[in-house]
Amino acid sequence: MTFTRRALLQSSAIAATAAAAGYSFLKPDAHAAATFEVTRSDAEWKKQLTPAQYDVLRREGTERPFTSKLLDEKRAGTFACAGCEQDLFSSRTKYDSKTGWPSFWEPLEKATGTEKNSTFGITRTSVHCSRCGGHLGHVFNDGPKPTGLRYCMNGVAMTFKPAAA
Repeated sequence: MTFTRRALLQSSAIAATAAAAGYSFLKPDAHAAATFEVTRSDAEWKKQLTPAQYDVLRREGTERPFTSKLLDEKRAGTFACAGCEQDLFSSRTKYDSKTGWPSFWEPLEKATGTEKNSTFGITRTSVHCSRCGGHLGHVFNDGPKPTGLRYCMNGVAMTFKPAAA
Protein backbone atom coordinates (compact mmCIF):
# COMPACT_ATOMS: atom_id res chain seq x y z
CA MET A 1 0.00 0.00 0.00
CA THR A 2 1.39 3.41 -0.98
CA PHE A 3 0.63 6.48 1.09
CA THR A 4 0.57 9.92 -0.41
CA ARG A 5 1.77 12.86 1.64
CA ARG A 6 -1.84 14.09 1.83
CA ALA A 7 -3.14 10.73 3.11
CA LEU A 8 -0.38 10.57 5.69
CA LEU A 9 -1.12 14.11 6.88
CA GLN A 10 -4.86 13.42 7.02
CA SER A 11 -4.40 10.22 9.05
CA SER A 12 -1.95 12.04 11.33
CA ALA A 13 -4.47 14.83 11.87
CA ILE A 14 -7.20 12.32 12.70
CA ALA A 15 -4.90 10.52 15.16
CA ALA A 16 -3.81 13.79 16.78
CA THR A 17 -7.41 14.94 17.16
CA ALA A 18 -8.41 11.61 18.68
CA ALA A 19 -5.43 11.65 21.05
CA ALA A 20 -6.17 15.23 22.11
CA ALA A 21 -9.73 14.16 22.87
CA GLY A 22 -8.38 11.37 25.06
CA TYR A 23 -9.44 8.56 22.74
CA SER A 24 -7.36 5.40 22.81
CA PHE A 25 -7.63 2.96 19.93
CA LEU A 26 -6.72 -0.06 22.02
CA LYS A 27 -8.44 -1.56 25.03
CA PRO A 28 -6.99 -0.92 28.49
CA ASP A 29 -6.54 -4.68 28.80
CA ALA A 30 -4.58 -5.10 25.56
CA HIS A 31 -2.40 -7.81 27.17
CA ALA A 32 -5.15 -9.42 29.23
CA ALA A 33 -4.62 -12.81 27.61
CA ALA A 34 -0.90 -12.80 28.49
CA THR A 35 0.38 -13.70 31.92
CA PHE A 36 2.90 -11.35 33.50
CA GLU A 37 4.77 -11.52 36.78
CA VAL A 38 3.33 -8.16 37.87
CA THR A 39 -0.43 -7.84 37.54
CA ARG A 40 -2.79 -5.23 38.94
CA SER A 41 -6.41 -4.32 38.47
CA ASP A 42 -7.20 -1.37 36.24
CA ALA A 43 -8.10 0.65 39.36
CA GLU A 44 -4.75 -0.21 40.94
CA TRP A 45 -2.86 0.88 37.81
CA LYS A 46 -4.79 4.16 37.74
CA LYS A 47 -3.94 4.79 41.38
CA GLN A 48 -0.23 3.99 40.94
CA LEU A 49 0.45 5.79 37.65
CA THR A 50 0.08 9.40 36.53
CA PRO A 51 -2.62 9.94 33.90
CA ALA A 52 0.06 10.20 31.17
CA GLN A 53 1.81 7.02 32.36
CA TYR A 54 -1.50 5.17 32.51
CA ASP A 55 -2.41 6.27 28.97
CA VAL A 56 0.87 4.99 27.54
CA LEU A 57 1.58 1.93 29.68
CA ARG A 58 -1.95 0.55 29.99
CA ARG A 59 -3.84 1.98 26.98
CA GLU A 60 -0.96 1.98 24.47
CA GLY A 61 -1.05 5.74 23.98
CA THR A 62 1.84 7.85 22.73
CA GLU A 63 3.33 10.93 24.36
CA ARG A 64 3.92 14.03 22.25
CA PRO A 65 7.40 14.13 20.67
CA PHE A 66 10.13 16.26 22.29
CA THR A 67 8.28 16.40 25.65
CA SER A 68 10.09 13.69 27.64
CA LYS A 69 12.66 14.72 30.22
CA LEU A 70 14.45 11.45 29.38
CA LEU A 71 15.04 12.54 25.78
CA ASP A 72 18.17 14.50 26.76
CA GLU A 73 19.29 12.17 29.58
CA LYS A 74 22.98 11.52 28.96
CA ARG A 75 24.21 10.14 32.30
CA ALA A 76 25.37 6.56 32.71
CA GLY A 77 22.64 4.38 34.14
CA THR A 78 19.57 2.31 33.39
CA PHE A 79 16.13 3.13 32.03
CA ALA A 80 13.42 1.17 33.86
CA CYS A 81 9.68 0.54 33.47
CA ALA A 82 7.60 3.19 35.25
CA GLY A 83 4.97 0.53 35.97
CA CYS A 84 7.04 -2.15 37.69
CA GLU A 85 10.61 -0.80 37.94
CA GLN A 86 12.12 -3.57 35.79
CA ASP A 87 15.37 -2.48 34.12
CA LEU A 88 14.79 -2.16 30.37
CA PHE A 89 17.65 -0.34 28.61
CA SER A 90 21.25 0.55 29.38
CA SER A 91 22.32 4.14 28.74
CA ARG A 92 25.13 2.63 26.63
CA THR A 93 22.56 1.72 23.95
CA LYS A 94 20.78 5.11 23.91
CA TYR A 95 21.27 7.44 20.94
CA ASP A 96 19.71 10.56 19.44
CA SER A 97 17.41 9.38 16.65
CA LYS A 98 16.14 12.95 16.11
CA THR A 99 12.55 11.62 16.30
CA GLY A 100 11.57 13.29 19.57
CA TRP A 101 11.45 10.13 21.68
CA PRO A 102 14.21 8.39 23.67
CA SER A 103 15.73 5.79 21.36
CA PHE A 104 17.88 2.74 21.95
CA TRP A 105 19.47 0.18 19.65
CA GLU A 106 18.99 -2.76 22.04
CA PRO A 107 17.03 -3.62 25.21
CA LEU A 108 18.48 -5.51 28.14
CA GLU A 109 18.21 -9.29 27.84
CA LYS A 110 14.64 -10.59 28.37
CA ALA A 111 13.44 -7.12 29.46
CA THR A 112 10.96 -6.55 26.66
CA GLY A 113 8.51 -8.39 24.46
CA THR A 114 7.15 -7.43 21.05
CA GLU A 115 4.04 -7.95 18.99
CA LYS A 116 2.81 -6.77 15.60
CA ASN A 117 -0.13 -4.37 15.53
CA SER A 118 -1.91 -2.30 12.92
CA THR A 119 -3.27 1.18 13.45
CA PHE A 120 -4.39 3.42 10.58
CA GLY A 121 -3.42 0.69 8.11
CA ILE A 122 0.24 0.71 9.17
CA THR A 123 1.76 -2.46 10.62
CA ARG A 124 4.26 -1.78 13.41
CA THR A 125 5.99 -3.79 16.09
CA SER A 126 5.00 -2.63 19.56
CA VAL A 127 7.30 -3.12 22.53
CA HIS A 128 6.13 -3.94 26.06
CA CYS A 129 7.74 -4.63 29.43
CA SER A 130 8.16 -8.38 29.85
CA ARG A 131 7.42 -8.15 33.57
CA CYS A 132 4.15 -6.15 33.67
CA GLY A 133 3.07 -5.93 30.01
CA GLY A 134 3.20 -2.13 30.01
CA HIS A 135 3.39 -0.58 26.54
CA LEU A 136 6.70 1.20 25.98
CA GLY A 137 6.73 2.20 22.31
CA HIS A 138 7.71 0.62 18.99
CA VAL A 139 10.76 -0.89 17.34
CA PHE A 140 11.79 -0.06 13.77
CA ASN A 141 14.45 -1.42 11.38
CA ASP A 142 16.14 1.95 10.77
CA GLY A 143 18.52 2.15 13.71
CA PRO A 144 22.31 2.26 14.00
CA LYS A 145 24.79 -0.59 14.09
CA PRO A 146 25.32 -3.07 15.57
CA THR A 147 21.62 -4.13 15.58
CA GLY A 148 20.11 -1.82 12.96
CA LEU A 149 17.12 -1.40 15.28
CA ARG A 150 15.52 1.73 16.72
CA TYR A 151 13.58 1.14 19.92
CA CYS A 152 11.54 4.35 19.94
CA MET A 153 10.24 4.55 23.51
CA ASN A 154 7.80 6.80 25.31
CA GLY A 155 9.83 8.53 28.02
CA VAL A 156 6.78 8.75 30.29
CA ALA A 157 6.71 4.94 30.37
CA MET A 158 10.18 4.83 31.93
CA THR A 159 12.23 6.13 34.84
CA PHE A 160 15.99 6.65 34.96
CA LYS A 161 18.32 5.10 37.52
CA PRO A 162 21.75 6.78 37.51
CA ALA A 163 24.77 4.48 37.79
CA ALA A 164 26.36 4.31 41.23
CA ALA A 165 29.28 6.71 41.51
